[in-house]
Amino acid sequence: MPNYLNKEVLVLGCGNILFGDDGFGYTVINELNKMKEKNPILNSNKIEIIDAGTGASHFILSLIDENTPIKKIVIIDAIEYGLKAGELIKLHPKDLPNIEKYRVDAHDMPLAGMLNELNEKYKIDVVVIGCQIKNMTAPDICLELSKEVKKSINNAVNMVLEELQL
Repeated sequence: MPNYLNKEVLVLGCGNILFGDDGFGYTVINELNKMKEKNPILNSNKIEIIDAGTGASHFILSLIDENTPIKKIVIIDAIEYGLKAGELIKLHPKDLPNIEKYRVDAHDMPLAGMLNELNEKYKIDVVVIGCQIKNMTAPDICLELSKEVKKSINNAVNMVLEELQL
């Protein structure tokens, strides 16, 4: 079993840094990793911070079963939710079918269903911290976040830290 499955809390940053605002999750994970030295909660042996990229979250989540000690999963991701660009929202599994990318991802796997199952079957608290995109540039490559999404990074980091203290 991978070591991260022996943790109580997983923090997964999802997305692709090549496509503009889709790099939001990666950027937040990077900021959390930079803070590890100064923030004891991020150094806890109960927490694993992972850049899950575009598909790794499915592989990570599909390995969870009744023997896994995970109690909470925090997912950080760029979303299309009809909000103002850069606006943050905290979502729970019941909210996810309203987001197209959580119904079916790039690999045709229904992430919302998987997160609902983890929540209901294994009693894992699942929280998604989503940031409304402005620019999702695929298939064109853009390594920059929009200024609106970039401005939301610190608030997103604080939202993650709040979730880790609950």
